[in-house]
Amino acid sequence: MKLRILTWNIHKCIGGVDRRYEPRRIVDVIGHYAPDICLLQEVDKGVRRSNGDHQSDLLGELLGFPHRTWFPNVVVRGGGEYGNAILSRFPLDDTRNIDLTVAPKKRRSVLHAVARVRHDNHDRTVHVFNMHLGLAQYERRIQLGTFLDSHPFHGLHHDTPVIVGGDLNDVWGNLGELLTPSGFRGPARPPRTFPAWGPLRALDSLYVRGRVDLDQLSRGEIELARRASDHRPLIADLEMHEPG
Repeated sequence: MKLRILTWNIHKCIGGVDRRYEPRRIVDVIGHYAPDICLLQEVDKGVRRSNGDHQSDLLGELLGFPHRTWFPNVVVRGGGEYGNAILSRFPLDDTRNIDLTVAPKKRRSVLHAVARVRHDNHDRTVHVFNMHLGLAQYERRIQLGTFLDSHPFHGLHHDTPVIVGGDLNDVWGNLGELLTPSGFRGPARPPRTFPAWGPLRALDSLYVRGRVDLDQLSRGEIELARRASDHRPLIADLEMHEPG
């Protein structure tokens, strides 16, 4: 079966160039690509700059995603927080946040959820991990090591479908080398996603493990995707395989 994942640092729904708060642009871009599951980073809740909106609920309702989870990472001065969100057309179970913070750096994490993907009257279990890693290379390496040793990932069978995506801040494009020994597969060269108006860096990516293949990973190219955030979205088309 086919599965489409979109991963995007939405920058609190604030445009990367015009600095305007316009959630509708984010909604229209996501709607254009029609994903089954969204992995979103920098998602506000209760922050003045975003009208106090709980953005995971706002976007989920406008897009028609009935299942969603959100966890805060950073407390905003003046009130509110922002963090990672997963929006899904399929039920999400057993959601939890895994702390990847490397002191004294900014708080970072990976948000985990178990998606129950229904196809031909059968449910498939897919483990989804939405990451936002740090800005320093040594920090990102520590964070990926923490993730690989964490529960529940460490205990998963190697055939279990696993999706890891998000804003990896992969400035040098070499984080995939740290995931490959653990069975992950991803793009040889992830598309450049930052800055949105003229991408120079492949900060965002997506990797899979188990009985799922990454058929294609592409960058959002519609005009609105250049203006809605400071990152471009990535759209991953996956092929789920039947259990062995």
